[in-house]
Amino acid sequence: MPTMATDNNKSDVSLAEEIKLQANEAFKANKFSQAIDLYTQAIEKNGGNAVYWANRALAHTKLEEYGSAIQDASKAVEVDPKYSKGYYRRGAAYLAMGKFKEALKDFQQVKRICPNDPDASKKLKECEKAVMKLKFEEAISVPNAERHSVADSIDFRTIGTGTSSSYHSPQVTAAAVAVALVAILMLVVGPIVATMVASAALATFLVVKKTGWWDGWTGGFLSKSQILNIDVEPQYAGARIEGDVITLDFVKQMMDDFKNQKCLHKRYAFQIVLQTREILLALPSLVDINVTDGKHFTVCGDVHGQFFDLLNIFELNGLPSEENPYLFNGDFVDRGSFSLEVILTLFAFKCMSPSAIHLSRGNHESKSMNKIYGFEGEVRSKLNDKFVELFAEVFCYLPLAHVINDKIFVVHGGLFSTDGVKLSDIRKIDRFCEPPEEGLMCELLWSDPQPNPGRGPSKRGVGLSFGGDVTKRFLKDNNLDLVVRSHEVKDEGYEIEHDGKLITVFSAPNYCDQMGNKGAFIRFEAPTMEPKIVTFSAVPHPDVKPMAYASNFLRMFN
Repeated sequence: MPTMATDNNKSDVSLAEEIKLQANEAFKANKFSQAIDLYTQAIEKNGGNAVYWANRALAHTKLEEYGSAIQDASKAVEVDPKYSKGYYRRGAAYLAMGKFKEALKDFQQVKRICPNDPDASKKLKECEKAVMKLKFEEAISVPNAERHSVADSIDFRTIGTGTSSSYHSPQVTAAAVAVALVAILMLVVGPIVATMVASAALATFLVVKKTGWWDGWTGGFLSKSQILNIDVEPQYAGARIEGDVITLDFVKQMMDDFKNQKCLHKRYAFQIVLQTREILLALPSLVDINVTDGKHFTVCGDVHGQFFDLLNIFELNGLPSEENPYLFNGDFVDRGSFSLEVILTLFAFKCMSPSAIHLSRGNHESKSMNKIYGFEGEVRSKLNDKFVELFAEVFCYLPLAHVINDKIFVVHGGLFSTDGVKLSDIRKIDRFCEPPEEGLMCELLWSDPQPNPGRGPSKRGVGLSFGGDVTKRFLKDNNLDLVVRSHEVKDEGYEIEHDGKLITVFSAPNYCDQMGNKGAFIRFEAPTMEPKIVTFSAVPHPDVKPMAYASNFLRMFN
């Protein structure tokens, strides 16, 4: 005769399965937060089912909560070591974080469990390519102390005229390639064969260079005048900058050209980015903004390459000007497939009137994110490789945070793993680098608020989660009233948390064409500086899908 405990156990298992089916339906409707809540309820009823953990991991991935996804997928393979989807989900989350070596281990395990699965084979092959490329880049990388500014080798005023020295001598470049080749081949065929192959490659390169064949290869190491031989052709009908001054008329015409899917000439793109670099270079890591009485100021959140929604913001709230200033709070690029149009527009306004628009760095203004989520591929497709390097450099000059009227702290991500951080500590941060994986700069770009007090691990796997008590102590320590941050998609485009002391604002509606969320921006009017939140819906855009330029392996998971 079955016991009551047995009956209850059967009941929990059946109920868990019913809840899982509801969670699956929520997932299909792109209601990922609801799906996570339902999978959690199913796990509470029956935590011994690996499927529930793996499904919740996938829902976390959709919300870019890769740290939580890795935790859930790890639990799935702990429950059932032969459950291939657990390794698959964890590998996908590692890929999304740029942790290719960790991802490779998981896809190798998937292949061992499912040796005849063509999809597993395809993803393993792409992951192997990514790891090999990473090793190659590490082998030829130049130490930070020896790096020179890309911008220093470019003068937009003389593009297409005269001659100048090469970016790198062919001998130096060839040596670097040979070293990289040895490093990679040693992993595959051993040191003796690797050295022989690399030596042969180096000798062949130098023979080719000596005979002049190399000079005709457009992807090679040519002189600056050859790479930048891009005079503005008479037939070019797009927006033009006359002299050194970027005017409102130019910016308007450029935006109109972008709206009609026309490209800006490389010569003017260089000018915009280089002039922006000079402006940003002179700014501190923490910028103070003063809004005088009777004036207003607008803060926007993530735009993520959604150019047509950016145009809609300007339609609703006016173009940036000294009388209508903006702060765009990071994550201008990636995911959306019009990221180049977004960043050139924002940079052009910055050049036109530096006080009309302020720009803060987000976690996606970094090489690692741009390589994975589309901006690097988009820049290569629409411009060239030199711009990839240039944007990466200029992104390192973006300020990390702003303070408005000594009362409102604006940052892309959030607060810190320790109490007692002062504004003076943020001002001292040496920001001219790629974001580190820990420390104040990392936390400013990556952290998120949580409903519970105290601090907890980051659901993203980078930074941390912080509670309302942390927010209030930071505000009190620095005599501030409010934290405004971005970094997270919100259904209504914003969320007010921590007893009104923190506002999240997100300005990319229907994020990635699938989330169905609204966008928002915040207007502050002096002297009260009370936040007025304006929400808006997505507008149509040309039929270019999000992530169109993303890395191959990431597109396979989307």
